[in-house]
Amino acid sequence: MKTKKFNIIFIGGFILAVILSNTGSFIRDGMELDNLRNSVLRLHILAESDSEHDQNLKLKVRDELLKSGILDGAENLSDAENIARERLPEIVSISEKTLMENGCNLPVTAELTDMYFDERVYGDITMPEGDYKALRIKIGSAKGHNWWCVMYPPLCLPMACEVKDNPETTAVFFSEKQKDIIKKPEKYRIRFALWDKLKKILR
Repeated sequence: MKTKKFNIIFIGGFILAVILSNTGSFIRDGMELDNLRNSVLRLHILAESDSEHDQNLKLKVRDELLKSGILDGAENLSDAENIARERLPEIVSISEKTLMENGCNLPVTAELTDMYFDERVYGDITMPEGDYKALRIKIGSAKGHNWWCVMYPPLCLPMACEVKDNPETTAVFFSEKQKDIIKKPEKYRIRFALWDKLKKILR
């Protein structure tokens, strides 16, 4: 009888240890997700329309902004936000100058904002869905499809007619867990969805 009781206690303790271990892992991964979201500045550009011409103009604006080094010197997200906020007129000027050089006189607006992004895949990088800080550029009526990337840290490099992710920045800027999150998103989708739901319930 004592042996049976001991086995029940042992099994119960083992199950509790597994639950507590998984809970700790779940919380740590969720906190890494939040740290990731709170450490990047997304670039979000909306084209005038979905015409091929307007979509090409959007990409030309993208290239010039990525090449501008507008956020050089930023050491963290707060720095990047402050620099971008101070240089919004310059960002608009670069964008409008690029459009004019390509025969377009549409106005451009730029703002720093908080916005929700669906999961986005870019090259080898997958940024989880959620709320992020973003530098949003609107060309004209901004009714066309958008383009996005991470402007800080500089994960996107303009390469001729393409833009590729910057593996060197990824390696230096992100923790090992965060690199795993953006490189192997399938491992985390379910637990991150649960993490976000849990946070909403606890608010």
